[in-house]
Amino acid sequence: MKISTLFKRSGIKFPSEKISGANDFEVKGITCNSDCVREGFIFVAIKGNLLDGSRFLPQAVAKGASAVLLEGKIPVFTQDNKTIAVKVKDARLALARLSAEFYGNPCRKIKVVGVTGTNGKTTVTYLIEEILRQAGYAAGVIGTVNYRFCHKFIPAKNTTPEPVQLQSLLSQMRNAGCKFCIMEVSSHALDQERIEGIDFHSAIFTNLTQDHLDYHRTMENYFQAKCKIFRRLKKGAFAIINNDDSYAQRIKKMTSAEVVTYGLGENADIQACNLRLSRDGIEFQLKTKQDSAVLRSRLIGIHNVYNILAAVAWARETGIKIAAIQQAIRDFPGVPGRLERINAKTQFSIFVDYAHTEDALRNVLCNLRQICEGKIITVFGCGGDRDKSKRPKMGRVVSEMADYAIITNDNPRSESPSSIIADIRKGISGRNFRVITDRRKAILKSLSLAKPQDIVLIAGKGHENYQIIKDKVLHFDDREVVRECLEYLKY
Repeated sequence: MKISTLFKRSGIKFPSEKISGANDFEVKGITCNSDCVREGFIFVAIKGNLLDGSRFLPQAVAKGASAVLLEGKIPVFTQDNKTIAVKVKDARLALARLSAEFYGNPCRKIKVVGVTGTNGKTTVTYLIEEILRQAGYAAGVIGTVNYRFCHKFIPAKNTTPEPVQLQSLLSQMRNAGCKFCIMEVSSHALDQERIEGIDFHSAIFTNLTQDHLDYHRTMENYFQAKCKIFRRLKKGAFAIINNDDSYAQRIKKMTSAEVVTYGLGENADIQACNLRLSRDGIEFQLKTKQDSAVLRSRLIGIHNVYNILAAVAWARETGIKIAAIQQAIRDFPGVPGRLERINAKTQFSIFVDYAHTEDALRNVLCNLRQICEGKIITVFGCGGDRDKSKRPKMGRVVSEMADYAIITNDNPRSESPSSIIADIRKGISGRNFRVITDRRKAILKSLSLAKPQDIVLIAGKGHENYQIIKDKVLHFDDREVVRECLEYLKY
């Protein structure tokens, strides 16, 4: 596609004298990363939290960028190199719209389902994927663990990728025959307009609790970012909303889409009744406007009842038959790193979970308490360069709800591990804890302390297979380390 055509279709205004005739080049790619620039590429200079992309304009031009877009003053050297330079009001929006047009607006041929909220997004996407598979539909998933479709797996750098990769993935899914894409939509992605150019078929709200305040600053800002997806739903789309969450009523008023609610209360459209929770799984009576059915799952905990309800509510609204839903929920094995049970020849149970917020940690511990016949030993830490205010809150939750805690490293990044741990300790009033900074040693100690009927919970990293310490990314997988430690302890 010629750049003039791409700009016109993307709604980007440009002086016609700049792009005409010989310099109306065929666009070969779009990027906001100067390292990825090639001849025939458009480089979009994004203003980030830490860096301004305009600083990398010289590198982009030197590497052969045929056009650059930026928000600030157009530098003279672009003219010297015959590079087309265009000033735009919002570079992020421009990048998203250009990407959608460049890849042929794939969302017009594939139904995109957005899942947003603080907790539960990953599990809900996995559940919907399994339901669609059981119903005979090909589906792709974009989320925290990975990006996948048709047996192809791509490592996930961000929960919701940047616009160029996002549109590329949707294009590949469309070309591979996927009818649906289930996408985790993060608050960062919503705030940074990464989903501009996507017409969502539907959107799901799981819940909202404190997280990412290092970025959003206030809970209201965080909430407003989440609401963007529901405000943009068009006629014919629908919203699935957790009716038991305190933010549900506000979201309902913000969307013009049809709203379907789920929850444990009688006012929800999709309800779970007669709950039975055990160490072996979940069973409950599902009640909808159309029917009633018994659902059984190997997942554990009340939070997974909500995750199942969200997926079922979406499936029923999409028209999937209840028999396929029952089969999918029954067969679903679980999500990597989400209350993932480590199979071992021990008389105590071991779980690895991604919980890295106060609310997620509280939910996990509450659910484990219901099935634990012994003590709960928890290993956890907090990430560096992230919201510091949640650290003492997480410390308080663990000290109150676990029988014993070992505070350790998570991903300290550029921060000092000791300062992160000091912040956590501010919320701990009891003495039922110890500090072991080395995460491997902390896990080993927790397993050595466990007695029959106890539960060991290793929280914070879940599916992650790395640890970020200063500027190094080191291989570290809690699940692998648990198995190595059990072998060392001769289990």
